[in-house]
Formats: sequence, structure tokens, C-alpha cells
Amino acid sequence: MKTRLSCPCGAAITGSDEDDLVMKTQEHLSESHPGMEYSRDEILFIAY
Repeated sequence: MKTRLSCPCGAAITGSDEDDLVMKTQEHLSESHPGMEYSRDEILFIAY
């Protein structure tokens, strides 16, 4: 299960599970990178 992701902006995002990671990553994108949208599959592809 992938629960961590490093954004190129330097933010480290950690979720309790994949669903939580996807939700937190999408929140980070909307707050810090308006207009950037990634699908669940794209987020999990770059997560570790």
C-alpha cells in the first residue's frame, strides 16, 4: 500500500491509507497548485 508522496514543490504528503493519501494530495493541489489536477491512478503512480 502506498501512503507517501513528495510533491515537486517540497511538500511531503502522508496518508493513513491510499484513499487518505489521494484525498490529501488533491487538497494540496487545490490549495497550493490551482488548476493542477491528478487522478487517483496518477497520484498512486508517483506515490511510494
